Amino acid sequence: MSTAITTDSGNNTAQQFLRGARMFAPVAISIAAYGVVWGVLARQAGLSIGEVVLMSALVFAGASQFVALDLWTPGALPVGAIVFAVMIVNLRLMLMTATLRPLVAHLPPWRAALSMGLVVDENWAMTMGEVARGRGSVAYLLGGGVVSYVTWLLATLSGRLLGSAIDDPSRYGLDFAFTATFLVLLFGMWKGKSDLVPWIVAALAAILTARLVPGHWHIVVGGLTGSLAGALVETRRRQRDVA
Repeated sequence: MSTAITTDSGNNTAQQFLRGARMFAPVAISIAAYGVVWGVLARQAGLSIGEVVLMSALVFAGASQFVALDLWTPGALPVGAIVFAVMIVNLRLMLMTATLRPLVAHLPPWRAALSMGLVVDENWAMTMGEVARGRGSVAYLLGGGVVSYVTWLLATLSGRLLGSAIDDPSRYGLDFAFTATFLVLLFGMWKGKSDLVPWIVAALAAILTARLVPGHWHIVVGGLTGSLAGALVETRRRQRDVA
Protein backbone atom coordinates (compact mmCIF):
# COMPACT_ATOMS: atom_id res chain seq x y z
CA MET A 1 0.00 0.00 0.00
CA SER A 2 1.51 3.31 -1.06
CA THR A 3 0.95 6.72 0.46
CA ALA A 4 1.37 10.07 -1.23
CA ILE A 5 2.84 12.16 1.59
CA THR A 6 2.79 15.90 1.09
CA THR A 7 6.03 17.40 2.37
CA ASP A 8 6.19 20.75 0.59
CA SER A 9 4.77 23.96 2.00
CA GLY A 10 3.45 25.35 -1.26
CA ASN A 11 0.16 25.18 -3.11
CA ASN A 12 -0.12 21.39 -2.89
CA THR A 13 -0.15 21.48 0.91
CA ALA A 14 -2.74 24.24 0.94
CA GLN A 15 -4.90 22.36 -1.55
CA GLN A 16 -4.70 19.18 0.52
CA PHE A 17 -5.62 21.09 3.69
CA LEU A 18 -8.62 22.73 2.02
CA ARG A 19 -9.66 19.41 0.49
CA GLY A 20 -9.57 17.76 3.90
CA ALA A 21 -11.60 20.58 5.42
CA ARG A 22 -14.14 20.51 2.58
CA MET A 23 -14.63 16.75 2.68
CA PHE A 24 -14.96 16.85 6.47
CA ALA A 25 -17.73 19.46 6.39
CA PRO A 26 -20.65 16.96 6.20
CA VAL A 27 -19.20 15.02 9.14
CA ALA A 28 -18.88 18.28 11.07
CA ILE A 29 -22.68 18.60 11.00
CA SER A 30 -23.00 15.40 13.02
CA ILE A 31 -20.22 16.51 15.36
CA ALA A 32 -22.11 19.75 15.92
CA ALA A 33 -25.28 17.81 16.76
CA TYR A 34 -23.77 15.69 19.53
CA GLY A 35 -21.58 18.61 20.60
CA VAL A 36 -24.75 20.53 21.37
CA VAL A 37 -26.03 17.49 23.29
CA TRP A 38 -22.85 17.43 25.36
CA GLY A 39 -23.19 21.15 26.07
CA VAL A 40 -26.78 20.67 27.24
CA LEU A 41 -25.78 17.79 29.51
CA ALA A 42 -22.82 19.81 30.80
CA ARG A 43 -25.18 22.56 31.88
CA GLN A 44 -27.38 20.03 33.63
CA ALA A 45 -24.29 18.61 35.38
CA GLY A 46 -23.41 22.06 36.70
CA LEU A 47 -20.44 23.04 34.52
CA SER A 48 -19.92 26.75 34.01
CA ILE A 49 -19.41 28.31 30.59
CA GLY A 50 -15.69 28.64 31.29
CA GLU A 51 -15.41 24.99 32.32
CA VAL A 52 -17.19 23.88 29.16
CA VAL A 53 -14.85 25.91 26.96
CA LEU A 54 -11.73 24.71 28.78
CA MET A 55 -12.72 21.04 28.71
CA SER A 56 -13.63 21.11 25.02
CA ALA A 57 -10.47 23.03 24.14
CA LEU A 58 -8.03 20.98 26.21
CA VAL A 59 -9.56 17.50 26.17
CA PHE A 60 -11.15 17.67 22.70
CA ALA A 61 -12.53 14.12 22.82
CA GLY A 62 -16.27 13.63 22.60
CA ALA A 63 -16.48 10.10 24.03
CA SER A 64 -14.18 10.99 26.93
CA GLN A 65 -16.10 14.15 27.72
CA PHE A 66 -19.38 12.24 27.84
CA VAL A 67 -17.72 9.79 30.26
CA ALA A 68 -16.44 12.68 32.39
CA LEU A 69 -19.97 14.08 32.68
CA ASP A 70 -21.20 10.77 34.09
CA LEU A 71 -18.72 11.17 36.95
CA TRP A 72 -19.04 14.94 37.39
CA THR A 73 -20.19 15.76 40.93
CA PRO A 74 -20.00 19.47 41.81
CA GLY A 75 -18.69 20.04 45.32
CA ALA A 76 -17.09 16.59 45.54
CA LEU A 77 -15.38 16.21 42.20
CA PRO A 78 -13.72 12.76 41.84
CA VAL A 79 -10.72 14.07 39.90
CA GLY A 80 -8.77 10.81 40.06
CA ALA A 81 -11.69 8.73 38.80
CA ILE A 82 -12.40 11.17 35.95
CA VAL A 83 -8.75 11.25 34.82
CA PHE A 84 -8.51 7.46 34.92
CA ALA A 85 -11.79 6.93 33.05
CA VAL A 86 -10.84 9.45 30.35
CA MET A 87 -7.43 7.81 29.99
CA ILE A 88 -9.03 4.39 29.51
CA VAL A 89 -11.44 5.67 26.86
CA ASN A 90 -8.66 7.49 25.02
CA LEU A 91 -6.30 4.51 24.88
CA ARG A 92 -7.77 3.73 21.48
CA LEU A 93 -6.12 6.89 20.17
CA MET A 94 -2.71 5.32 20.72
CA LEU A 95 -3.60 2.61 18.23
CA MET A 96 -5.14 5.08 15.80
CA THR A 97 -2.24 7.53 15.77
CA ALA A 98 0.26 4.68 15.46
CA THR A 99 -1.28 3.83 12.06
CA LEU A 100 -0.59 7.41 10.95
CA ARG A 101 3.15 7.23 11.66
CA PRO A 102 4.09 6.94 7.95
CA LEU A 103 2.41 10.28 7.31
CA VAL A 104 4.36 12.18 9.98
CA ALA A 105 7.68 10.31 9.87
CA HIS A 106 9.30 13.16 7.90
CA LEU A 107 8.25 15.83 10.42
CA PRO A 108 10.20 17.01 13.49
CA PRO A 109 8.90 15.24 16.62
CA TRP A 110 7.22 18.36 18.02
CA ARG A 111 5.31 18.98 14.79
CA ALA A 112 4.28 15.35 14.57
CA ALA A 113 2.99 15.49 18.16
CA LEU A 114 1.01 18.66 17.47
CA SER A 115 -0.49 17.07 14.35
CA MET A 116 -1.62 14.04 16.36
CA GLY A 117 -3.33 16.39 18.82
CA LEU A 118 -6.00 17.07 16.18
CA VAL A 119 -6.72 13.41 15.46
CA VAL A 120 -10.26 12.27 16.26
CA ASP A 121 -12.12 9.15 15.19
CA GLU A 122 -13.74 10.84 12.23
CA ASN A 123 -10.77 12.49 10.54
CA TRP A 124 -8.62 9.44 11.31
CA ALA A 125 -11.12 7.22 9.45
CA MET A 126 -11.27 9.62 6.49
CA THR A 127 -7.47 9.96 6.34
CA MET A 128 -6.99 6.19 6.46
CA GLY A 129 -9.44 5.96 3.57
CA GLU A 130 -7.24 8.38 1.64
CA VAL A 131 -4.13 6.40 2.56
CA ALA A 132 -5.76 3.23 1.23
CA ARG A 133 -6.29 5.06 -2.07
CA GLY A 134 -2.63 6.12 -2.17
CA ARG A 135 -3.13 9.83 -1.55
CA GLY A 136 -2.99 10.41 2.19
CA SER A 137 -1.23 13.49 3.58
CA VAL A 138 -0.67 15.34 6.84
CA ALA A 139 -2.30 18.43 5.34
CA TYR A 140 -5.48 16.47 4.56
CA LEU A 141 -5.54 15.15 8.14
CA LEU A 142 -5.09 18.63 9.58
CA GLY A 143 -7.78 20.11 7.35
CA GLY A 144 -10.37 17.80 8.84
CA GLY A 145 -8.86 18.18 12.31
CA VAL A 146 -9.12 21.96 12.37
CA VAL A 147 -12.75 21.87 11.19
CA SER A 148 -13.51 19.24 13.83
CA TYR A 149 -11.85 21.27 16.59
CA VAL A 150 -13.61 24.53 15.77
CA THR A 151 -16.95 22.76 15.32
CA TRP A 152 -16.65 20.97 18.65
CA LEU A 153 -15.78 24.16 20.52
CA LEU A 154 -18.65 26.14 19.02
CA ALA A 155 -21.18 23.31 19.36
CA THR A 156 -20.46 22.50 23.00
CA LEU A 157 -20.51 26.19 23.90
CA SER A 158 -23.81 26.63 22.04
CA GLY A 159 -25.30 23.65 23.88
CA ARG A 160 -24.24 25.13 27.20
CA LEU A 161 -25.76 28.51 26.34
CA LEU A 162 -28.96 27.00 24.90
CA GLY A 163 -29.29 24.33 27.59
CA SER A 164 -32.43 25.83 29.07
CA ALA A 165 -34.18 25.73 25.67
CA ILE A 166 -33.20 22.12 24.88
CA ASP A 167 -34.10 20.32 28.08
CA ASP A 168 -34.39 16.87 26.46
CA PRO A 169 -31.94 16.19 23.57
CA SER A 170 -33.58 12.81 22.80
CA ARG A 171 -36.80 14.61 21.95
CA TYR A 172 -35.09 16.02 18.85
CA GLY A 173 -33.11 12.88 18.05
CA LEU A 174 -29.82 14.62 18.88
CA ASP A 175 -28.77 11.82 21.20
CA PHE A 176 -28.42 9.45 18.21
CA ALA A 177 -26.08 11.76 16.27
CA PHE A 178 -22.98 10.33 17.98
CA THR A 179 -23.91 6.75 17.01
CA ALA A 180 -25.03 7.71 13.50
CA THR A 181 -21.72 9.41 12.73
CA PHE A 182 -19.69 6.32 13.54
CA LEU A 183 -22.02 4.02 11.63
CA VAL A 184 -21.54 6.15 8.51
CA LEU A 185 -17.76 6.16 8.96
CA LEU A 186 -17.72 2.42 9.58
CA PHE A 187 -19.58 1.54 6.41
CA GLY A 188 -17.60 4.13 4.48
CA MET A 189 -14.45 2.12 5.26
CA TRP A 190 -15.99 -1.16 4.04
CA LYS A 191 -13.59 -2.93 1.68
CA GLY A 192 -15.13 -6.39 1.46
CA LYS A 193 -16.23 -9.47 3.38
CA SER A 194 -12.86 -9.75 5.11
CA ASP A 195 -13.81 -6.68 7.18
CA LEU A 196 -16.60 -8.63 8.83
CA VAL A 197 -14.22 -10.68 10.97
CA PRO A 198 -12.60 -7.83 12.96
CA TRP A 199 -15.93 -5.96 13.17
CA ILE A 200 -17.76 -8.97 14.59
CA VAL A 201 -14.90 -9.87 16.94
CA ALA A 202 -14.69 -6.27 18.23
CA ALA A 203 -18.47 -6.05 18.71
CA LEU A 204 -18.73 -9.36 20.58
CA ALA A 205 -15.72 -8.56 22.77
CA ALA A 206 -17.11 -5.12 23.62
CA ILE A 207 -20.59 -6.45 24.42
CA LEU A 208 -19.23 -9.27 26.59
CA THR A 209 -16.90 -6.91 28.45
CA ALA A 210 -19.68 -4.37 29.01
CA ARG A 211 -21.80 -7.08 30.63
CA LEU A 212 -19.05 -8.51 32.82
CA VAL A 213 -16.75 -5.58 33.67
CA PRO A 214 -17.97 -2.29 35.17
CA GLY A 215 -16.82 1.01 33.73
CA HIS A 216 -15.79 1.73 30.15
CA TRP A 217 -13.31 -1.07 29.58
CA HIS A 218 -15.49 -2.42 26.77
CA ILE A 219 -14.23 0.39 24.51
CA VAL A 220 -10.59 -0.56 25.00
CA VAL A 221 -11.20 -4.33 24.86
CA GLY A 222 -13.31 -4.01 21.71
CA GLY A 223 -10.71 -1.85 20.00
CA LEU A 224 -7.77 -4.08 20.91
CA THR A 225 -9.42 -7.38 20.01
CA GLY A 226 -10.81 -5.96 16.77
CA SER A 227 -7.39 -4.62 15.81
CA LEU A 228 -5.74 -7.96 16.61
CA ALA A 229 -8.34 -9.84 14.58
CA GLY A 230 -7.88 -7.44 11.67
CA ALA A 231 -4.08 -7.87 11.80
CA LEU A 232 -4.43 -11.65 11.78
CA VAL A 233 -6.83 -11.56 8.84
CA GLU A 234 -4.50 -9.24 6.90
CA THR A 235 -1.49 -11.44 7.67
CA ARG A 236 -3.26 -14.57 6.45
CA ARG A 237 -4.42 -12.77 3.32
CA ARG A 238 -0.87 -11.68 2.47
CA GLN A 239 0.50 -15.17 3.10
CA ARG A 240 -2.15 -16.59 0.80
CA ASP A 241 -1.31 -14.05 -1.92
CA VAL A 242 2.39 -14.89 -1.69
CA ALA A 243 1.66 -18.61 -1.88
